[in-house]
Amino acid sequence: MEINVSSEINRLKGVIVHTPGKEVTLVNPDIKDSLLFDDIIFESDARYEHLSMLDIFKSVMPKDGEIFEIADLIYESFKKTDARSYFIEHLIKRLPELNLSAIEHDLLKLEPNELLEFAIWGQTDRIKDFNLMPSPNILFTRDLAAIVNDGIIISRAAKKARARESLLMETIVDYHPMFQKVKNKAFRLAYYDSIEGGDILVVNKELVIIGMSERTSFSGIMKAAKAIFSFGVKNILIVDIPKQRSSMHLDTIFTFANTDECIVYPPAIIERDDNVVCLTNDGDNFVTAPKPSLKSALRELTGRNYTFIKCGGEERINQNREQWTDGANVFALAPGVIVGYERNTHTFATLQDHGYTVMNQFEFVEEYKNTEFTPSDNIKLAISFTGNELCRGRGGARCMTLPLIRNS
Repeated sequence: MEINVSSEINRLKGVIVHTPGKEVTLVNPDIKDSLLFDDIIFESDARYEHLSMLDIFKSVMPKDGEIFEIADLIYESFKKTDARSYFIEHLIKRLPELNLSAIEHDLLKLEPNELLEFAIWGQTDRIKDFNLMPSPNILFTRDLAAIVNDGIIISRAAKKARARESLLMETIVDYHPMFQKVKNKAFRLAYYDSIEGGDILVVNKELVIIGMSERTSFSGIMKAAKAIFSFGVKNILIVDIPKQRSSMHLDTIFTFANTDECIVYPPAIIERDDNVVCLTNDGDNFVTAPKPSLKSALRELTGRNYTFIKCGGEERINQNREQWTDGANVFALAPGVIVGYERNTHTFATLQDHGYTVMNQFEFVEEYKNTEFTPSDNIKLAISFTGNELCRGRGGARCMTLPLIRNS
């Protein structure tokens, strides 16, 4: 498999996801805040919603496209003794406050499926008296890494609650055969910096946007930039965004929908200026150039006049409400073919005003169940799916996907 992503919108061919499981049921009201959840999630409904989203993906992806469950990739990696040892050793080092060294021998005796349970659920029947917090945020696979051309940036989570996920991604990259060709081009940060995949958007082979957010530090960006330039990128736009829960990553306020269209949350994108710097590699040095706005920077570096479609439409109250429920966090399956939560009705109405045909998940899957979907310049589709449980975790369709391959 040739892992490669050189655009946010090229047709999806390979993607990593995580369908919710027991880990979300283990989140109770007393620990939800420390686990970065705004509410508790009903597992069975969340699973149904997630699988319905994947049905849309399957209808759009080519016949040889693949959807990978991250739990399967972890399990397959854990079949290797070295992978289990690596994960356990580094888990003990990164979370010393948990005193995991006390059960190190017990952990090393676990079978692959048991260590998988411990890694995601925080518990396994083989170790009765030692539980960790669950890892419900593994639902948001986007934040674990970013494929940039044929290289990979492995995220270093800003929050302790997600430290295990970052380590799991490292383990997969190092030990799963699917990543053999790309692991030598894998970049990872030291423990004191942070960068997360939700802040990294690949415009084209030569241009990447990175949000400097609540979860991605300036030093993390500058260190990752060296690797990104080595992957063939010529320019990086660094966008300073509000450091707050509602806009934890750039993709919560800005995503690509088509070759020249983006979904944006106006107060944080359209109404801000002087918050963008272009970083260019000039041999041994970086050259920085401030830009008046993200829109003008995109126009200058791509030659395209981008249309910024407003999440929530024209009314501020709808913009605020629908950004909170991930109206700006759409996921492109192909140019002009996007998916998002159906509850963001004003966003979908605005997309319709911009020429998109709006369909729900059932209409779309029914229409293409016997016919292969073929992307076209003449097709603009905004497909809605139910996400009333999923959105309680504060993440939309882009957050729940880690693309590995997009057809160029």
